[in-house]
Amino acid sequence: MNEQDDDMTNGPVNPGPQDQLPDETELRALAIHNLRRREAFKTHLVVYLLVNAVFVGTWVMAGVVSGVWYPWWIYPMLGWGIGVGLHGWTVYRRDAYSENKIRAEMDRILGR
Repeated sequence: MNEQDDDMTNGPVNPGPQDQLPDETELRALAIHNLRRREAFKTHLVVYLLVNAVFVGTWVMAGVVSGVWYPWWIYPMLGWGIGVGLHGWTVYRRDAYSENKIRAEMDRILGR
């Protein structure tokens, strides 16, 4: 993650109906941020699928050689799968953060 990603919110930011639309520069920065997040999720998903395919392949080869067929790969697959699912949810959810919500959170942080 780079510095530009750090100052963005966790989900896609969509202006509410009563809020002022962002200017072109803000909109471009937001679009780039969302595209980077989607690309990072796709990379995470591909790595998850490839690594788990290797796990299952190793399990099959070990099972053929040793005759032991305990499906040990299910534990890392489920644990990591939860992480991949949550990553996808945070990238593709449609939560709208209105300017009013953002200002209220900023005020809460500042103790106002």
